[in-house]
Amino acid sequence: MTFIQNNLGNLLAALWFAICWGGYTRYAIWKGRDTACLASVLHLYREDWMRRMLLRDNRIADASVIGNLERNASFFASSTLIILAGILTVLGASDRALSLLADLPLVQQASQGMSEIKLLCLAMVFVYAFFTFSWCMRQYNFAAVLVGSAPMIGERQVSEQERRAFASRAAGVLSLAANQFNLGLRSYYFGMVMLCWFISPWLFMVMSVAVVFILYRREFHSRVLEVMVFTPTENVPTELPRDTSGATN
Repeated sequence: MTFIQNNLGNLLAALWFAICWGGYTRYAIWKGRDTACLASVLHLYREDWMRRMLLRDNRIADASVIGNLERNASFFASSTLIILAGILTVLGASDRALSLLADLPLVQQASQGMSEIKLLCLAMVFVYAFFTFSWCMRQYNFAAVLVGSAPMIGERQVSEQERRAFASRAAGVLSLAANQFNLGLRSYYFGMVMLCWFISPWLFMVMSVAVVFILYRREFHSRVLEVMVFTPTENVPTELPRDTSGATN
């Protein structure tokens, strides 16, 4: 009970952080179902990509694009392991880290126990990011297999309906992989925000709201969305492949 009383501000800040992160994730999924956003528009482009791929005999460029996307996820997964190693190193030398933080201006003093909890929470964020990026890599591998199994343009026994169904499935797998990549990137955004927790819990709460605002603006009101969005005269389906974890920014 004494620990809670002494660290009430930090605990409230952690709760607010979790609400901002989880709340925005759910809100983005809900709003993206009937509102044009980066995720829904890019899903349409992926469907167009897969339909056009079926009209080509040479799919080397398509496989290369998927390989590049997979390597992006691989880069972040590797970087996350390096970050985790750094956090665990600091956690193992928490006494020295606390003394260094105490010398910095504007840093609110905290007990060693509370500082270690903050480091553990930061590590958990990047553990989540690693699993997200690694699952993203696997899903891009699945997409590469689908591209390899795509019906060739000269296969007469494959109906047009089967081709459309294949394009929809392949685009769905690509969108699910992209959703995981976005979840991983979002972990980096909120991981950066957690650094403010070491300065002040109130700054931590303010920056959590600021990151939510930035993510919302980029997903639903960014300039790149305006450039990519379809005209009102075109039919724009809003249904996306469902991902229980969800990510749309």
